[in-house]
Amino acid sequence: MLKHARHADVVIVGAGVAGLSAAHRLTSAGVTVSVLEAGSRIGGRMATERVDGFRLDRTGQLFSTSYPALGGTDLRLFEPGVLVHGEGRLHRTGEVGRSAARWARARALASTPRPLDQARLSAVLTRLAATGDSRLLARPERPAADALAGRGLPARTVSGFVRPLLAALLSDPDLTTSSHCADLALRDFARGRLCVPAGGAAALPERLAAALPPGTVKTGVHVKDASINKVVTAEHGELSCRSLIVATGARAAAELLPGLRVPGFHPVTVLHHTAPVAPLPDAALVLDADRTGPVSHSAVMSEVDPARAPHGRVLISSTVLGAPPDRLDQRVRRQLAGLYGAGTGDWELLAVHHDPEAVPAMPPPHDPRRPVRLLGGLYVCGDHRDTSTVQGAYRSGRRAADAVMRDLGVPAAYTAPPLRAAA
Repeated sequence: MLKHARHADVVIVGAGVAGLSAAHRLTSAGVTVSVLEAGSRIGGRMATERVDGFRLDRTGQLFSTSYPALGGTDLRLFEPGVLVHGEGRLHRTGEVGRSAARWARARALASTPRPLDQARLSAVLTRLAATGDSRLLARPERPAADALAGRGLPARTVSGFVRPLLAALLSDPDLTTSSHCADLALRDFARGRLCVPAGGAAALPERLAAALPPGTVKTGVHVKDASINKVVTAEHGELSCRSLIVATGARAAAELLPGLRVPGFHPVTVLHHTAPVAPLPDAALVLDADRTGPVSHSAVMSEVDPARAPHGRVLISSTVLGAPPDRLDQRVRRQLAGLYGAGTGDWELLAVHHDPEAVPAMPPPHDPRRPVRLLGGLYVCGDHRDTSTVQGAYRSGRRAADAVMRDLGVPAAYTAPPLRAAA
């Protein structure tokens, strides 16, 4: 296909969420785009592997229905919300939605936060949901763990709910992340509901790609060299352009554009098990506030999204944050037996996905709106230029597209067509 398409207004290197969101915004404005992806599939880290009829995500990333990036995506909610394992037992916390009333109606079990604690948590999150970016970013910036003490919440509520929730949302077990980024993540949680895309995380990049003109995305194309007006590929030689967007991960971007800073990373490991029976009869997300083992959070994903498992089969997906320990499966099974209150000896391990550079670290000081324009004609985007979330990747791609259009003199006042679901 490249032999007959040697030029595009904009070449985008990388077909993850950032590159695809930039491509959608540009093609909607009439700009010709070519997206080059080195891998055999699109989506980057948001990949879903198929094993014996199961759909297994490679990362344990959590989503919120408040993300604009998920508009039009079929979503599956964690119901009834979040269960926290603390003090040796599971506690139902409910889930904050867009109103304090919904939180107040959430049913609590046993020794969940006392009524006063729950009311204070509801008030804090309701205020946070109504706070704009400028006010959040004007707060003093500290590591998230230090900032939690100043949020007006009892220590029991912080340690028993807020801290494990933030660790799961940020993929940062020690909460070294900037408090600005933590506040943004917690606000997204307060504004929406925790969810996953139906059919796997790959559904989001597939939907973005489906909205592009045919032939826009080309997989299996390795870019060896790149500049403002051309890229050189290993498979198809040279392709000319007027502007270049590098939308890869941070390390790959620095290899193409020497001088870019490579951040630290948070490793993430996801284990997928199948069991004869579901260890939990609902679709809740389970957090381990007691930190009894390596697992940060777990869910019976076949209850959350039945499309992820063959009919009648059970899928349990668990996420380990940080470097995985020795005898990983043995330690995870032992911890999950305590979390779910069920034996795990007859569970079958389907897959283990480990990514040492899964999530770019965001310690303070961190600019969640890092410049995407390096110079006229050269741009870079990805979660490492924003916040380390799918929402940050999506947002940075749109910012890069807007910068390209300004430099090319393309009117930005247009209405993008609605995204359709991937076939």
